Amino acid sequence: MVHIAFTGGGTGGHIYPGLAVASYLQKQGNCRIFWLGSDKGMDKALVESAGIEFFGIPSGKLRRYLSAQNVSDAFKVGAGFFAARKILKREKPCLLFSKGGFVSVPPCLAAASLGISVFTHESDFSPGLATKINLRVARKIFIAYQESAAFFGSAYKNKIILSGNPVRPEFRSADPIKGRNFLGLKEWDRMLLVLGASQGAQQINELVKKTLPELTKRYTVIHQVGPNTPWSLKTAEKYRSYPFFKDEMPHVLAAAELVLGRSGAGTLWECATVGRPMVLIPLSGSGTRGDQVENARFFETAGAAVTLTGDAASPENLVKTITALAEDEDRRNRMAEASARIGIEDGARLIAETLMTEILIQF
Repeated sequence: MVHIAFTGGGTGGHIYPGLAVASYLQKQGNCRIFWLGSDKGMDKALVESAGIEFFGIPSGKLRRYLSAQNVSDAFKVGAGFFAARKILKREKPCLLFSKGGFVSVPPCLAAASLGISVFTHESDFSPGLATKINLRVARKIFIAYQESAAFFGSAYKNKIILSGNPVRPEFRSADPIKGRNFLGLKEWDRMLLVLGASQGAQQINELVKKTLPELTKRYTVIHQVGPNTPWSLKTAEKYRSYPFFKDEMPHVLAAAELVLGRSGAGTLWECATVGRPMVLIPLSGSGTRGDQVENARFFETAGAAVTLTGDAASPENLVKTITALAEDEDRRNRMAEASARIGIEDGARLIAETLMTEILIQF
């Protein structure tokens, strides 16, 4: 039996795509997959819920700005390296697949120090700091967008593989009827699905609060508010909030006429896989490197989404945008078709097949 190590985490966007790849590998049989992730946060629960063995390691956030926490986090990164190296040396995987995030850096460096082949995937339009570090020791680098290759130096040209973003297989067989049944909606109920990412999004939550009377004139609003979000909005007849969608997410997404949300890579590609039109409010400003803005711009240029960025993300503009789309079925259909064209490639299968080829070469 071959052993395969996975790493990545910090958010659902770094875990679910990795689980999608793991799912394909598990179907091949005769392999044991284990995951190295943060010993704090959601990583352990999400990974173990997929039936995958989890090892927690210390992790420190990688920041591009000055912060007193950089010193303590540097020690955590160092501790994470030695913890990961001990686990990898003991478990003897034939390769390590990284889905990114700051927790992935120590395992990637530890694997390289042991001569274990490293494969990494970048979900966003431009590479984050973790990917820029990991690619130095990576055998292959999977990217979601063809245009992203321009962000990598010539030394990495032969390592790049265009894969799209891996999405769990369940999204490719999503059933809108199951989604409606779960939500208690009738066949004729029009649904606006609001997604604030795996941890919720305060900006989007507040926009919904301010615009709900207008939004519910045309839609039943289904709102994922985040698992730790205090929510004081009184329940309306055509409004329902949920902390977090799990196994039901593919079906809920398939049942939506329109999706409003952030533009994290995971959300975008899940929407594309089921061909949903989107209104995107990317995370922007000084607290982000701008990756969500870049992701949203790509989907908007492709015709799959409308983007409201910065000051444009006002209650007035949101109502105007949602209303215009609600009243224009032809436009929604064109957006849905553009979305589906992006999501047609099965990135999880392609990555899994590449990893299997590497395993066959080794054995």
